[in-house]
Amino acid sequence: MGDGEGSRGENGSPASIPDDVLPPADAPPAPPSLAGISVFDDAQTREPAQIPKKRRPEPVEPPPPEPQPPPKSARKPEEPKARRQRGARRLKFTREGKYYLGITLGVGFAAINTGNNLLYLLLGMLLSLIVVSGVMSELSLRNLTVTRRLPLRAQVGRPHLVEIEVFNHKGKIPSYAIEVEDLRAGQPADKRCFFLKISPSSAQVAAYRRTPARRGRDHHTGFRIATRFPFGLFEKSREVLAPGDLIIYPAVDPVRLPADTGTKPGHSGRIVGRGGGDDIYTVRPRRDGDDPRDIYWRKSALTNQLVVRERTREARPDVELVLDVVRPEPETEAFAVNFEKRVRETASRAVAHLKRGDTVVLKTTASQRVLADRTVGADPVLRFLALVEAVDVTQKPGAA
Repeated sequence: MGDGEGSRGENGSPASIPDDVLPPADAPPAPPSLAGISVFDDAQTREPAQIPKKRRPEPVEPPPPEPQPPPKSARKPEEPKARRQRGARRLKFTREGKYYLGITLGVGFAAINTGNNLLYLLLGMLLSLIVVSGVMSELSLRNLTVTRRLPLRAQVGRPHLVEIEVFNHKGKIPSYAIEVEDLRAGQPADKRCFFLKISPSSAQVAAYRRTPARRGRDHHTGFRIATRFPFGLFEKSREVLAPGDLIIYPAVDPVRLPADTGTKPGHSGRIVGRGGGDDIYTVRPRRDGDDPRDIYWRKSALTNQLVVRERTREARPDVELVLDVVRPEPETEAFAVNFEKRVRETASRAVAHLKRGDTVVLKTTASQRVLADRTVGADPVLRFLALVEAVDVTQKPGAA
């Protein structure tokens, strides 16, 4: 019997498998990859192996693109304010510095042509002075704070003082030869303060005198801090922002007002009313809350009831001043001169009435109004006149 015939029985049925070859009942199942081809499964009950399906990967959204900075050509130009806050330095040659630079260039040219070591040594000494000048001037300009103190009021034609304070925040190094220039918008910088030495962690104060030539708002923008320390060859400077406003009042001329004639002969034009004067205005029955010191005992004894006295108060009628601010069409140069003249005359008359004790009401043809009396002084009127401007006919209220 061959090898192939020994595996079947006599009836042609498959031969039985010995018990010692069968796997135990509690044996773990075959792995999934071999479940379809196990030799212990019946051929009729065998199921084909199922290959697990591959899952499609879920689509992943790409991250949003990062914003790219605009090209240099598309960027906005840097504003002067940002440059000033950075404290950019400016270097300017003095007259001595120009001579010194010319000598240095001449020595350098001669040293290169001749190859003389002494000339090279001299050139190195000249260049070293330039380096030392730049370092020491930078140390003097660093860590300085400038403060401006403006007066409470200023007037055209009258000088006033502006104080400049410089504080040195450096702990051990002083600052020498510091020049502070006060900058104003639309006007030349002609006022400077010089500080010879500012000790470490200390302040120095100086002042300059200025006489305003026109009324209005004087806008201070900042300071220019400069130094020529140590050799005076170069002037190094930087600008800092320090805004400040000063209202310049119009000039006031002495005015002689006419005497009060009143409505009746001998009448001073005063208005008499109830107040806290010395004279008696009238008497009336006493009410709750009246001062007991005002009881008129003689009248009270005659009328059998308490009577109090009311005091008089002298007052003047309100003085009304009108200023024409309408600009004619076309505007001429003579109008601007006459307008400033009218503002000055109005200010002079208002101050004269206030000194006499009158209440001044200032009105303009553009429906602007301001009130001043002895208690508040002339500041409201002068401030209003300092900032008043001419208006067009179309801006006048009621104009078509």
